[in-house]
Amino acid sequence: MTPDDDAANAAPAGATSVYFDGTSNRRRAVAPKLSDALEIREDGEVVARWAYADIRRADSPSGLLRLSCMTAPALARLEIRDETLAAKLVTLCRQLDDNLPNRKGVAAIVGWSLAAAVSIVLVVLFGVPLAADRLTPLVPDSFERRLGDVAEAQVKVVFDGKPCDNAAGQAAFEKLVGALRQSAGLDNSLQSGVLETSVANAFALPGGKVYLFDGLLAKAESPDEVAGILAHELGHLRHRDSMRELIHNGGTSFLIGLLFGDITGSGALIFASRSLVTSSYSRDAETNADSFAIETMHRLGRPAKPMGELMFRVTGKEAGKGLSIVSSHPLTEDRLARMSKADAGATLNGPPLLSAAEWQALKGICGKG
Repeated sequence: MTPDDDAANAAPAGATSVYFDGTSNRRRAVAPKLSDALEIREDGEVVARWAYADIRRADSPSGLLRLSCMTAPALARLEIRDETLAAKLVTLCRQLDDNLPNRKGVAAIVGWSLAAAVSIVLVVLFGVPLAADRLTPLVPDSFERRLGDVAEAQVKVVFDGKPCDNAAGQAAFEKLVGALRQSAGLDNSLQSGVLETSVANAFALPGGKVYLFDGLLAKAESPDEVAGILAHELGHLRHRDSMRELIHNGGTSFLIGLLFGDITGSGALIFASRSLVTSSYSRDAETNADSFAIETMHRLGRPAKPMGELMFRVTGKEAGKGLSIVSSHPLTEDRLARMSKADAGATLNGPPLLSAAEWQALKGICGKG
């Protein structure tokens, strides 16, 4: 090669490229030179020499030619922005695109990706619920109680709710919960309370915790309405539905995260933690908790229908608001009808669960009565 050839094949004056040697993350400004091989020069010194037959194209954005070399370190890259130099290299490197997938390769990648996505969906629909059912009975009580403690702290932060502690109201609440606990056959480890927040809700947490929000208590018109709701939540505790949903929702979120690139599982942790406080159970879990509540109330000689009336007062008529077949819980009006029917065939002559004075005290447990 003559000096004239060297001048023609060198990078244009002032034009530099970026070189990564594959052993460090240092960006090196270099001047490529085309001879019998691609010489990569830094400050006039040859720092690498790549045979044209070994050079391959690497993924790069528009306007940039990024190269790798089969005989260089795996992470070595040369980035060229000069269009003239890039065009010459494309001509000299006959095997530049040998490592890029052809149509058959692309089809295989797409096919395997679709198969993986379908597999994840099938696992979410069938595998995760089965695993949750099998694993829930194996979770130690001590671990479940620790989860409940974490969830309890989250509830108070998310809903900005502080415990209501009016003495007379607390006494009435404990009396009501005690009667339900005995009727349901639960032990003394049950923890319960009322939180001051406008949200109309009640929920059960892992480890034997039940909370009633003051927003729901404000909408209640009788002790039986509140008792029925609490009995329903005790049903979730008895069936360990909170623990089951934690495993189910956490596993589902983790798999969906994998599908969309969340390989750390952080999304699963957030979603699973949120599921502890939203208490969104399956249709079967809600139906079973309703059955538990009906039986608990009837053993006390009290009706279950008031529970359904309070639910209906909160949610309103749900039919027609969407596809009921995909709803995560039975329609409120269907639940109310079921409770009314159950009451019709039961002997309900038990004494009131609270006196009129105790009921007023409970209504004012957060200092609002």
